[in-house]
Amino acid sequence: MTIAVFPGSFDPLTNGHVDLITRASRMFDQLIVTVGKNTSKQGLFTTSERVAFIEAAIAALPNVTVQVEQGLTVDFMKSVQATVLVRGIRNSTDFEYEQGIANLNRHLAPQVDTACLMADPQYQYVSSSLLKEVARFGGDLKQLVPSMVAKAMVARLEGDH
Repeated sequence: MTIAVFPGSFDPLTNGHVDLITRASRMFDQLIVTVGKNTSKQGLFTTSERVAFIEAAIAALPNVTVQVEQGLTVDFMKSVQATVLVRGIRNSTDFEYEQGIANLNRHLAPQVDTACLMADPQYQYVSSSLLKEVARFGGDLKQLVPSMVAKAMVARLEGDH
């Protein structure tokens, strides 16, 4: 049985994330989506809110679970016997960033392989910082994030400029 892990801050969860999770769920026996805190970013949603958004979005995917992760992803992977790390790639900048992380992870945990999935072209331009700006100024998020996330973003950010 192949267990894969798709880590991220998911702050906010986007339709691009949901697409990658759905596609990865078809590739592996079990997919664990791990929610962590990106220490270089100011959070919009709490960890429990982000977990709830993901759980709602993936409810129809029986082989996908969501867990909170603290620490190194490769250490978490060892603890659940996962051997594949799933990452999404939107552009060449993402590729270079992910390549460095994959090489470091390979050094730390040689049994872990990184599988990079190319983002669907309709989501390649989506980033959390851009989405926050759209929400802050009352823009339309419905094609970019799940509806529950859009409502929460607007409630949290609209008029905050």
